Amino acid sequence: LTSEEKNLIWKFRFYLTRDKRALTKFLKCVVWTDATEVRQAVDILPLWVDIDVDDALELLGKEFQNRTVRSYAVQQLKKADDDDLLLYLLQLVQALKFEHYNDKGVDNDSSLEKFLINRSYSNPVLGNYFHWYVMVECEVPTVHKMYAKVTYDYFNALMEVQGGHVRRGELREQGTLIQKLTQVSTEIRSIKEGRNKKIDRLKAILGDPKGSLHSFPALPLPLDPTKKVCGIIPEKSGIFNSNLQPLKIMFICEDGNEYPVIFKTGDDLRQDQLVIQIILLMDKLMQKENLDLKLSPYKVLATGSEHGLMQFVPSMSLAAVLNKHQNSLLEYFKKHHPNSEPGNFFGVDPKVMETYIRSCAGYCVITYLLGVGDRHLDNLLLSPDGHLFHVDFGFILGRDPKPFPPPMKLCKEMIEAMGGAGSPYYMAFQQYCYTAFTTLRRNANLILNLFALMVDANIPDIKIEPDKAVLKVQEKFRLDLSEEAAISYFRGLISESVNALFPQIMETVHKWAQYWRR
Repeated sequence: LTSEEKNLIWKFRFYLTRDKRALTKFLKCVVWTDATEVRQAVDILPLWVDIDVDDALELLGKEFQNRTVRSYAVQQLKKADDDDLLLYLLQLVQALKFEHYNDKGVDNDSSLEKFLINRSYSNPVLGNYFHWYVMVECEVPTVHKMYAKVTYDYFNALMEVQGGHVRRGELREQGTLIQKLTQVSTEIRSIKEGRNKKIDRLKAILGDPKGSLHSFPALPLPLDPTKKVCGIIPEKSGIFNSNLQPLKIMFICEDGNEYPVIFKTGDDLRQDQLVIQIILLMDKLMQKENLDLKLSPYKVLATGSEHGLMQFVPSMSLAAVLNKHQNSLLEYFKKHHPNSEPGNFFGVDPKVMETYIRSCAGYCVITYLLGVGDRHLDNLLLSPDGHLFHVDFGFILGRDPKPFPPPMKLCKEMIEAMGGAGSPYYMAFQQYCYTAFTTLRRNANLILNLFALMVDANIPDIKIEPDKAVLKVQEKFRLDLSEEAAISYFRGLISESVNALFPQIMETVHKWAQYWRR
């Protein structure tokens, strides 16, 4: 804002109290070193109409240090239900860094900490994730004291509620479980023999009755606390064939069901965790507008700076599908869900095709907005029922190890499975893309404020240029254009990306087609 604009907003501040979107702009006009002006600013807060969650999140950022303003933001957050709060919890734990903690990590008046602890002990699922988000931050030397004190306060608060001592015990047991899995993973990675020998050793460790991993008292799974696990099935566990040799761990649940997870060591999952959280949020925003794009936001939880859990989703990489099914995704669908009714040109169950084009559209838009890089046929996965989804988010915000990344992450085989760029399925895919882009663009403020709260988090691709992270996402929304112009711009990007994949058109964008061949 220019000084003229700031003066104008200050002058008409009482008139603006009826506009919920004006509060954050008004507070940016305040000279916080002027005690008289600060008093006038905080006195007007109770007069303002209630603001939305996205603006409340902005008021908890680094820019707003005034206690009264931060307390006001927390009051507004109290309106969010637990499901919504869970969507922002990762960022709210980060926002604790901007509270008024002293050198010993103490801030007895932090309304945000009190609010988060209060909601966490009232809801075990929320409390589970709160605990693990805080535990990971405890490993960061600059904020260790502060987050250790938050953990101490949370554990004390648990003792005041019914069943709290049981939950405190479960959180400690979860920590022991992660510790044991880390030791197992480290031992397996240190073995110099071949993969089969490593798998045999893994199964022997997991099956050892003395090792307490084969069977243990039921406890909530840190990755998904709605599931209580009571042991591991050694025969169904294994090792993935990649550099870091992640473990596939098959948990057995208290109800007899199985829950497969991937346990990784030597890898920081916080960036993947953030991307999946944003995908889940975007999915919820679109679902509110009755737009179901059949996304697969599998669960990811960093349990430390170098280890974590991921939900295992049965699927195949596009590379494997094409290799096994005559270089055609359609053949893969036909094998699993054939449909030979008259008039069915594709020979595939229409429900599967609908799921496929919807999920293609969803991930096409989301990977564009988040600037996801390093896409290849091994990190695009497909399930037999048509769900396409992306994994491995080691490059975001425009970073890419390969030259000339196309703006839209679409490969030729994906379009061919829709029947080509002239088919009705492709037309429907385009329409889903436009609707998704428009819906998310209307919620840009919320998405950008969540990114803003992550600027001091240890997220590799944000750490490179923290001051530009929000801007990189903002640019993708094209907020400088009208909605109509933004859709037109977006439509052009899809057309260019798709045209680049088919050689008869535009030799100049041949480089984008080459992207998928590396």
